[in-house]
Amino acid sequence: MGEKIVAGGFAPSDRQAYREKLTQCLTVLERLLSERRFDRPRNLMGLEIELNLAGSDGMPRMRNAEVLQRIASRDFQTELGMFNLEVNILPHRLSGRVFDQLAEELRTGLAYAHRKAAEVDAGIVMIGILPTLGRDDVVSANLSDVDRYTLLNDQMAAARGEEFTLDIEGVERLVSTSASIAPESACTSVQLHLQVTPDRFADVWNAAQAVASVQIALGANSPFLFGKELWRESRPPLFQQATDVRPPELRNQGVRPRTWFGERWIDSAYELFEENVRYYPPLLPICDEEDPLRVLDEGGVPALAELVLHNGTVYRWNRPVYEVAGGVPHLRVENRVLPAGPSVVDVIANAAFYYGLVRALADESRPVWSKLPFEAAAENFDTACRHGIEAELLWPRPGRSGGVAKVSAVKLVKDELLPLAAAGLDAWNIEPSDRDHYLGIIEERCRLRVNGASWQVDTYHRALEAGLAREGALAATTRRYGELMQAGEPVHTWPVGFPAP
Repeated sequence: MGEKIVAGGFAPSDRQAYREKLTQCLTVLERLLSERRFDRPRNLMGLEIELNLAGSDGMPRMRNAEVLQRIASRDFQTELGMFNLEVNILPHRLSGRVFDQLAEELRTGLAYAHRKAAEVDAGIVMIGILPTLGRDDVVSANLSDVDRYTLLNDQMAAARGEEFTLDIEGVERLVSTSASIAPESACTSVQLHLQVTPDRFADVWNAAQAVASVQIALGANSPFLFGKELWRESRPPLFQQATDVRPPELRNQGVRPRTWFGERWIDSAYELFEENVRYYPPLLPICDEEDPLRVLDEGGVPALAELVLHNGTVYRWNRPVYEVAGGVPHLRVENRVLPAGPSVVDVIANAAFYYGLVRALADESRPVWSKLPFEAAAENFDTACRHGIEAELLWPRPGRSGGVAKVSAVKLVKDELLPLAAAGLDAWNIEPSDRDHYLGIIEERCRLRVNGASWQVDTYHRALEAGLAREGALAATTRRYGELMQAGEPVHTWPVGFPAP
């Protein structure tokens, strides 16, 4: 969203000037692509994880400024809510023992952050939605004290023109309203970045879209919100509704939400950036001094600051990213599908599965998106969010007969997608022992039909059966989750319920 944004209002002329700069940026991006100015293939990946702060009682702690001050590391940054942090792992080359290296870096960094958080009666909880969050925790007063969050909230609230409404019907139904975008802060996710060449971008993005539902089915970890049991992965509907600046009339006209799955397969990265400019009004019309056309004409590489900023306010589940590093532009696919957690090894297993699978699918001569209607991929995403590891998904039938059929997510993964992911990791030259270890975790999740969401729900119901009230059961589940997360074993091995006293 830009390194520094100063809070303040905007004049009508600001929006007009910004729109003109966005048009210039698109023209420059098109030229950069046609002139083949982008970085060579480097097989680089990156990882970001959003985190929650909770006390020993399992309740959220609004202490991120104090915790960050104690951590004192650029690897950790603020996030939207005062109970949120984000950890960023530097880019790594996809090869060799990279997944073991990532796991060790994460374990070390998170353990250090957890110790520092404990100094202010807080701890790190890596989970999609903290089960103990209440409506009063996600209010504008609990937004992080950062200008860009204040400004974004003000602009989205003004665009909405009325309260934001949450209405999610799952096992139970939640209906709630908010005067701000603060409920979005309940969503904490993992973002997987993959640097790709322009020629490969569309294939990788299409592959990521096709398997987003499978990622959710395997990795669901957000079954509760505001004390209600909802979808197995409640983050996507929450995020969409909490950032929906459309009043009902615009929704009825078919205006697209700022958080969306998309509507078609693509042929180039440019299409996504162009759609973002064509469909979405600017929220933060802040113009940079750079003249991108002049910079390009003089042989330089423009930052395209306006396009980058605008792109950051359109919340695709697979987002295109333009960035300049070392004076050379590159493109990335940012996969924003997965919730945080449960354990470090689960996060890395999810990453290994994703990177292997998109590599294999992007390499296929007759790719899955040529056989799977986009509408089916979008339906799959919704189904996986609702049902998690028990989801049944639409997938192309094997052989030449064509068409799609329903298949359970776990069967699809075990029979078809795990072998593809293994082949993809081999293509990345991943160490076979790492490949087998992390894909083995995915296989066991499928065999046992256990992920973070199923563990949370089962443990919560054990607490209810033991006589705890709803709030007490959610707090007990959160505390136990935190203990097992810190122990570091994969979630399919976690015992359901609570240890005997």
